[in-house]
Amino acid sequence: MSGLFDAGVFLEATITLVVIMDPPGTVPVFLSLVGRKSPAARAQAARQAVLVSLLVISLFAVAGQAILTYLGIGIPALQGAGGLLLLLIALDLLTGRGTQPEAVEDVNVALVPLGTPLLAGPGAIAATIVFVKQASGHLGAYVALALAIVAVHLVIYVCMRYSGLVIRLIRESGILLLAKIAGLLLAAIAVQLIANSVRGFIAGG
Repeated sequence: MSGLFDAGVFLEATITLVVIMDPPGTVPVFLSLVGRKSPAARAQAARQAVLVSLLVISLFAVAGQAILTYLGIGIPALQGAGGLLLLLIALDLLTGRGTQPEAVEDVNVALVPLGTPLLAGPGAIAATIVFVKQASGHLGAYVALALAIVAVHLVIYVCMRYSGLVIRLIRESGILLLAKIAGLLLAAIAVQLIANSVRGFIAGG
């Protein structure tokens, strides 16, 4: 049975992805974007965001290196693009423009920025590609990595799906405050991603 499942890879991949994707940390951003919507709309947004993230991470697990090589894209370029995208979202949250309800917002925030690049961001994508390389054709390692990816996304879904409990405590004013805090945190993450991107380009010559 050990040949079909590598527990060491499962634990390492799960811990790494949980740290990078930060399920509890997604709750403030999630609430700042969909906190004013109905429970059904929040549940739908949570499902969509997790499915988008799972799809993106799975795609890069299967063909990530080939995709990046074919397009001539490196990890620093992914970090830079993700940083700029998150910075735009952060500015919307800080200025209040991103808090106005719109008819299509449910789908949009699930795709961007929740599904990607917040969840399936450059860090998670890079870590997944590294784990696939380390698997080196071992079936047990591939199975463990696949289960780790699914397990982490289940944790993320639970955190976002039941974030409504937080809404009952913080009310409308609390959601507004969360939007500002989430905007500041997203801006900091964006700047860090851009800085990592610049360092990566410099190191790569």
